[in-house]
Amino acid sequence: MGGKYRITGNKYPRMRPPRRRGRLVFGLVASVVVLGMIGWGTLQLIDVFTGGKKASAAGGKGDCRTESSPSTAPAKALPEPGTITVNVYNATARTGLAKSTADELKKRGFKIGKVGNASKDFDKKVKGTGVLLGPDASLKTSLPVLGAQLTAAERRTDAGRKGADVDLIIGDGFKTLTKKADADRAMAALTVPRPASATTKKSC
Repeated sequence: MGGKYRITGNKYPRMRPPRRRGRLVFGLVASVVVLGMIGWGTLQLIDVFTGGKKASAAGGKGDCRTESSPSTAPAKALPEPGTITVNVYNATARTGLAKSTADELKKRGFKIGKVGNASKDFDKKVKGTGVLLGPDASLKTSLPVLGAQLTAAERRTDAGRKGADVDLIIGDGFKTLTKKADADRAMAALTVPRPASATTKKSC
């Protein structure tokens, strides 16, 4: 070009567009944020699939589970039939029941004390199978053992009663003692440990 618009000197104007530095910086920042979010999400997934073990190791805040296990209490030792003295009384109008019942109890190993008719407190007044009567201490000792021989009998205790003897008072509903095989099973059941309170165990 000549004339008025002639270019002189050794410097020429640059014709490329100016650099867009703002967009470049924004792109870098956005990339850093995206990478950070991806990394955080990955850590969360790892924590979920490992069951929170890292959290538990760091501060003991991992998931805990409670397990319960039943405990058993040992059965109380019961006296042997040979150590129990039984008085047999007949409260019915039928004759011979006290003697025959006492003989059967003797065959089963019990000691026999008095045998005869019931006192006026019970005579003709026991409508059920029978009544087992003993001191307070016999409620969980000798009465359950004797009760295995006549499972339908009522059990009673007398706080003022002296001695360790127990009474078998035969009632109107009495037919015979419990069969020996069934009585033996009932005795065995008395010695089986029974479940007590359950214990809990917490594991983290």
